[in-house]
Amino acid sequence: MTPALPKPTSTLPDTRIYERRESTVRSYARAMPRQFARAEGVWMHDNRGGRYLDFLSGCSTLNYGHNHPVLKQALLDYIAADGIAHGLDLHTDAKADFLETLEALILKPRGLDYRAMFTGPTGTNAVEAAIKLARKVTGRELVIAFTNGFHGMTLGALACTGNASKRAGAGVPLSHVAHEPYDGYHGPDVDTAELLERRLADPSSGLDAPAAILVEIVQGEGGLNAASPEWLRRIAEIARRHGALLIVDDIQAGCGRTGDFFSFEGMGFTPDIVTLAKSLSGMGLPFALTLFRPELDQWSPGEHNGTFRGNNHAFVTATAALRHFWSDGAFRKDIARRGALLERRLAAIAAEQDLSTRGRGMMRGIDVGSGEVAATVTAACFARGLIIETSGAHDEIVKVLAPLVIDDAVLSAGLDILEESIRVALAASYGVAAE
Repeated sequence: MTPALPKPTSTLPDTRIYERRESTVRSYARAMPRQFARAEGVWMHDNRGGRYLDFLSGCSTLNYGHNHPVLKQALLDYIAADGIAHGLDLHTDAKADFLETLEALILKPRGLDYRAMFTGPTGTNAVEAAIKLARKVTGRELVIAFTNGFHGMTLGALACTGNASKRAGAGVPLSHVAHEPYDGYHGPDVDTAELLERRLADPSSGLDAPAAILVEIVQGEGGLNAASPEWLRRIAEIARRHGALLIVDDIQAGCGRTGDFFSFEGMGFTPDIVTLAKSLSGMGLPFALTLFRPELDQWSPGEHNGTFRGNNHAFVTATAALRHFWSDGAFRKDIARRGALLERRLAAIAAEQDLSTRGRGMMRGIDVGSGEVAATVTAACFARGLIIETSGAHDEIVKVLAPLVIDDAVLSAGLDILEESIRVALAASYGVAAE
């Protein structure tokens, strides 16, 4: 039975304290002008009785939904027992449990041998550590990133990010990075991996020997562009041939979002370095991790650090998430089935309106043609009780990042709202009334 649709509120919150004290840099609150009070599972509730279905999931930070009871109980038990909350990089029970669980449930079953580096608490910190390590190990400076890539907002990661508006905030030159065309950037008939190989092999191309090649398997903020396994294998081979380290940014696409724990699984290559964050903690607690081959672990003690690299509360919830969701193959099969459902529904919606879809697994969206239309779609969704956002170079992709644990019927109800909102937005853009 299809569940009852969400019940949004129509009254706006009192925003005077935000207007008086919070920076104008805030963004999501502008499109979703409510004051949220609590959340559970796939639902968010505002402080005036409104309920909203969450298809944003903290930009893939809440793959397991809001306040999952197993994760929440693990944290409550740890706090009640006066467990260590902050410990820099000291040894703690929580850290040992996480590392042992990561090794047993994630790394060993996949034949991966990585050292784990706990960086600062956000994804950009993991990327900074990855590119710094690549430069240290290789003795080179250049990092090759790709068009439409997004890797973070601190200066090193921002230099690897393509988005002009994000880069403009730096205030200084963003250097030592070359942005090469991603898979499909020049259309289906241009092999951009071959273009990269040609540039690197040509001593007169002007492209320096790189320390690393940094790539997202699916570009989350760049428009849900999904690279083919064949292209990715070529990129991995090019990195090896030219002495560069291959870094996979799995911050948004990892932790099950594209189907497996890592987005590169089953594609026939193994990255030298992997960055994780977002849903790694399982509950939205800040937690980032850089994984790399043991022989790359050439850091001196304290050479890269951060005050909050020992978030023990996040270790606890991350361990609980790994044990609950990744101890066998059941969750992965569920993601595959639900991802196929999402793919079918989005394809049908797109076909009806002569649009196209993007993405992989539970990381998919629809290209509605422009940022203006996409903004109209997301606003119409929010008015109907669905939280959803956009991505892409012009914000033209309406992006579905529903929690991986969402019930099929609830997912379908949310997609019904999306379908109707797209129909209404497109009709308005054509200057006609929706049927």
